[in-house]
Amino acid sequence: MSGPAPFGHAPFGTRTWEERRWHYRRSLASRVILLTTMAVGLAVAFVALGAYVTVRMQMTETLDQSLLDRAHKSAASPTLIRFPSGNEIPVWALVASDLRIALVSSDETVYQPDRMTRFPQLGAQELAVAKGQASSSIRTVSSGGTDYRVVSVPYADGQSLVLAQSLAPQERVLEKLGAVMLLFGLAGVIAAAMAGWGVARNGLRPVRRLTTAVEEIARTEKLDPLPVEGDDEIARLAYAFNQMLVALDASRDRQRRLVVDAGHELRTPLTSLRTNLDLLSQADGDPAMTLPPEARAELLDDVRAQIEELTTLIGDLVELARDEPLTHVVESVDIAEVLDQALARVRRRAPGIAFEVDTDPWWVVGEPAGLERAITNLLDNAAKWSPPHGTVRTRLADGVLTVDDEGPGIAEQDRPHVFERFYRSPESRSMPGSGLGLSIVHQVAERHAGSVEAGVSPAGGARLTLRLPGSREPHTMSAAGPATTA
Repeated sequence: MSGPAPFGHAPFGTRTWEERRWHYRRSLASRVILLTTMAVGLAVAFVALGAYVTVRMQMTETLDQSLLDRAHKSAASPTLIRFPSGNEIPVWALVASDLRIALVSSDETVYQPDRMTRFPQLGAQELAVAKGQASSSIRTVSSGGTDYRVVSVPYADGQSLVLAQSLAPQERVLEKLGAVMLLFGLAGVIAAAMAGWGVARNGLRPVRRLTTAVEEIARTEKLDPLPVEGDDEIARLAYAFNQMLVALDASRDRQRRLVVDAGHELRTPLTSLRTNLDLLSQADGDPAMTLPPEARAELLDDVRAQIEELTTLIGDLVELARDEPLTHVVESVDIAEVLDQALARVRRRAPGIAFEVDTDPWWVVGEPAGLERAITNLLDNAAKWSPPHGTVRTRLADGVLTVDDEGPGIAEQDRPHVFERFYRSPESRSMPGSGLGLSIVHQVAERHAGSVEAGVSPAGGARLTLRLPGSREPHTMSAAGPATTA
């Protein structure tokens, strides 16, 4: 049964992401230098190892071929010197300083010239050649701390001629070659590190400039666009960041304008409300000051109207402050049904206005509350501008909702501005309202991928047209998204 991990040591497999990704804590430049150095170092190491092995194999093969050629020529040489024992060897063997020569008999007897250094210990390979069991043999033998390359070929009946050459000169050449390759490898790694440093310094200069500019923007909050040079990845990043700055600046401007306009709109009803409350308070606190019942009732009605206006204004501000795309809480909405609900509400507010309605089925995927709020604002606006006992004509066909009134209409110069926040034409400034109703309609339309525009109705009044994409059939909502039923 395992116990808890020792203090200060996390159990295996429970290391944090930072511990597992330690190299991410290093700077990008240091990682470029490190990776470049490692890549070049491995490449140099593999090349040096391959070259060393190739040279070693080539030298060994050349030496073997040379020894075999000399052994075969010696075995066939007519110039022989006889040993005291009766055996003969070539004359050149007595003066060959780079070779050791010996004769091996099938009875395991070894004959060697007296002037030569003691021959390396021979074995079964040379004896097999003497017995005729092998055509030749070649191998490496160590003797007295020196390696020898030993070649054996048939010499006479029951004998083999054995030549041995020291590998010391070859090993000295290989040692020098290894030292040279090591020095050049180290020089290559150092050069790679310097090249990596240069690449990191020059290649990451745009990144450093971008980082400095972003830090300056974060410190000063000046949303000035960044300079974009070229069309590489860094330029694309700077371009995307500039787009984000433009969106952020526009959002900040909208927020600032909303706050300023809201403060301006709230100031008037609050001032009037405070004045009326002061009058009522003074009348109640001073017995000498009496208000007629009609004046008192008028003040109270005015207070209630101002409170209602403030409530409406605050609700409109909250709706506008959302200024966001559709949330994930959406459903299939029957616009005809939403229009009926909005009409029922507006009829209670404007009992003297007649409403003519012509609707076709139309379904939209969206927020029911927001859609009802937008349609209600359109109808309220038409009812407000219609003359007493006027008629508001509403038609819904193929996702296009038109609301026509019989009022004075919207001046041509005012039509581009009627959907702006707090905008009021000179004619409407004396009428109740916050100037946010049509702004909410415009915002809801955009959030549902639709549009709204102002025009002229056939009766000469205003025509407001709301377009909402959808279908004639209801949508089936699923986890993957809405799907139109067949």
